[in-house]
Amino acid sequence: MTARIFTPNIKVEHIISFSDAVFAFAITLMALSIDIPDLPIDLSQSHLLERQNNMYPRFEDYIISFAVIAIFWVSYHQVFNHIKGSHISMVYLNLLFLLLITLLSLTTSFVINYASYQISYTIYCIVVIMTSALLVMISWYATKRHRLVDKNMHPLFIKGTFFNLLSVPIIFGLSIVISFVDLDIAQYFWLSIIPLNILIRYKYKH
Repeated sequence: MTARIFTPNIKVEHIISFSDAVFAFAITLMALSIDIPDLPIDLSQSHLLERQNNMYPRFEDYIISFAVIAIFWVSYHQVFNHIKGSHISMVYLNLLFLLLITLLSLTTSFVINYASYQISYTIYCIVVIMTSALLVMISWYATKRHRLVDKNMHPLFIKGTFFNLLSVPIIFGLSIVISFVDLDIAQYFWLSIIPLNILIRYKYKH
């Protein structure tokens, strides 16, 4: 009797369905982090608009963080749609990746409540970098280490996916440096992920 008998064999479809549930939970948790103030009933319309304008930065941070998790969800399926088998090491890497996805929700609430502090922004970016680095590792592990992907995958598609995933930690790493100069510019620098991904797709199209 070998030790392999006691090694859990998790099907890929079960990994994906569990991951989708965690993504949904993370987004729900992030939405709950926005504190809606208890406003007086007799509040005038001008005062109500003023209160809403004061909440705008919180909603802005929420929308950006939602977009980040959405990018991770799309990238996750871009990787796992081509994985045909599983390995226990990849399963554990996936669980660690999902742990960081839930941490993104918690650090988002930290950014929403303390948006003017550079340390909260830096912590959020570090979590994003760690999360994206894990997804890169899962992709590498499936394609290079154990050959768990479809054998008919085009080499350019594999390279394009790898560099597409790698663009996230690079952009967020640079945004940390920019945040020491201007926090607002650093936050909007995240949007450069969109044209960079379009450029990568164009370069590695086949």
